[in-house]
Amino acid sequence: MVEELVTAGVAVLCAGGVYVMSAARVVKQYERGVVFRLGRLTRSVRGPGFTMVVPFVDRLRKVNMQIVTMPVPAQDGITRDNVTVRVDAVIYFKVVDAAEAVVQVEDYRFAVSQMAQTSLRSIIGKSDLDDLLSNREKLNQGLELMIDSPAVGWGVQIDRVEIKDVSLPETMKRSMARQAEADRERRARVINADAELQASKKLAQAAEVMSDQPAALQLRLLQTVVAVAAEKNSTLVLPFPVELLRFLERATPGDAAKAAVTQLAEGALPGLTETPAPTPAFEKKSAAGTPEPVVNGGQAGAKSGQD
Repeated sequence: MVEELVTAGVAVLCAGGVYVMSAARVVKQYERGVVFRLGRLTRSVRGPGFTMVVPFVDRLRKVNMQIVTMPVPAQDGITRDNVTVRVDAVIYFKVVDAAEAVVQVEDYRFAVSQMAQTSLRSIIGKSDLDDLLSNREKLNQGLELMIDSPAVGWGVQIDRVEIKDVSLPETMKRSMARQAEADRERRARVINADAELQASKKLAQAAEVMSDQPAALQLRLLQTVVAVAAEKNSTLVLPFPVELLRFLERATPGDAAKAAVTQLAEGALPGLTETPAPTPAFEKKSAAGTPEPVVNGGQAGAKSGQD
């Protein structure tokens, strides 16, 4: 009798251990447990820690509540200004309602991925190329709103959407490079023109000052000579101002002064004065009034004798 009781007790303990082992569940801190009892959702969602379910009656499904980082595959599209681009993105989302994420949608990850791809293609078609390249914050907000609207009913919250890269055709890249180069060249020319304008104004002011004080031109010439001589050159080219020649011409009277100035100009600036060209040979008139040809060599003289 005692042996039968002991055997029955051991059997009950074994059955209880098997029941506890089959009913025991552990839910992690970042998970929530959704329980289906005979296929029907129970009201309570099991929190993290140890929990018990009815074996063969309840089925526990764990849902991850962490933020999920999902890359969106690159999508080909045509922008509003008819440029073919290839854009990829990344989406950050998390489950805020575990029961809705399990009941309302078959696979919330796949659903969010497909919605992100569709929304990305729609954003590409509504945007210009310049917006895709420079105004991404606005596009990210619009893309997040488009994905988050249907995801709310799935118990999913979209945290952030970012456009990663925009791939352009090679022809478009070359065109943009030429455009940027032309724009930089334009700005460089404008800067150079502005510098020339400022320099011309300063030179005009300097010329006015030098015209009032002629000695300033000579001082400036001496400064130039000092600057050139500081380089220790063996040859020094010194420009001779024409104003000095005119001053000497006015200061010295007579033809001798003019000859001296002309000789000085020839020595300083060769080719400045002009040499009169030789007079061409013309026909001479004889005493009788008939034209007489110019004798040029022996043959012309012989011909004249025969005539």
